[in-house]
Amino acid sequence: MAHLYRGEIHRMKLWRERLDRTSNWAVTLIAAILTYAFSGSDQPHYLILVGVVMVTVFLIIEARRYRGYDMWRSRVRILQRNVFAYSLDPSQGIEDPDWRPRLSRDYRVPRTKISYEEAIAHRLRRVYLPLVTVLLVAWLVRIHFISGGQNWPASAAIGMLPGWIVITFIGGFYALLAGITFRPRVWQATGELRRSDVGAWDDIE
Repeated sequence: MAHLYRGEIHRMKLWRERLDRTSNWAVTLIAAILTYAFSGSDQPHYLILVGVVMVTVFLIIEARRYRGYDMWRSRVRILQRNVFAYSLDPSQGIEDPDWRPRLSRDYRVPRTKISYEEAIAHRLRRVYLPLVTVLLVAWLVRIHFISGGQNWPASAAIGMLPGWIVITFIGGFYALLAGITFRPRVWQATGELRRSDVGAWDDIE
């Protein structure tokens, strides 16, 4: 059991590193795009929107990786809750009496535990919503104050697309991200440490 647990920890660690690697790429891309977009007034504002598209691609990739990470993390949490926690304090009993057949089924037929939408919500809350918000603020500053003499909303135009269409599309996209991030849901990623859980433990202590 100790070797099994160590192997699962190692696998979870590798997938955790893959998540961090994608986030680092996204931050590096944002820094490069913003540096170039604000290097001169003649740079087109839609370069920042290209950054939004690329960060969204990273978000989708990371959500897929998070689903894989959650598979291994859920196994680790099963062992922690029902083997090691019980060994340290048997008076609390077994948290999940069905944990053995459930873990056995997962080893026989591995499957993802959470939906793609929940994985996207997790990554938006943890990393990507602040990143895309930085891009949105930078884009608004770019089209308002470095607009080449054009007035709002004409300064947001891209080629033949009028500015109001671009603004409507961007507003709808960010509203979609906010809806995915903050809508009430029952989280299927059990055992995931969240800020609300940290606050609850602070109250208990």
